[in-house]
Amino acid sequence: MYVGRDMTELTMMSKTDWKDSELAFFHHSMQQVVPYLNAEGQSLHRQIIQEIERRGGLHRNEADYTHGTRVSYD
Repeated sequence: MYVGRDMTELTMMSKTDWKDSELAFFHHSMQQVVPYLNAEGQSLHRQIIQEIERRGGLHRNEADYTHGTRVSYD
């Protein structure tokens, strides 16, 4: 379950101020409903993708016993 700032708060901030976990969660959520997004939703999703790409993607460089190689948003 996602525990963090909601979309209302995040949309008032620059995408550069979002945490990786927030970008990962909302990208995954919006990716599931892409066919149903209106123009504003598609624009927001595109901005999230662009921020993820600007950061070089969402990945961990190495895994350890407490973390995998994926960014976790739970």
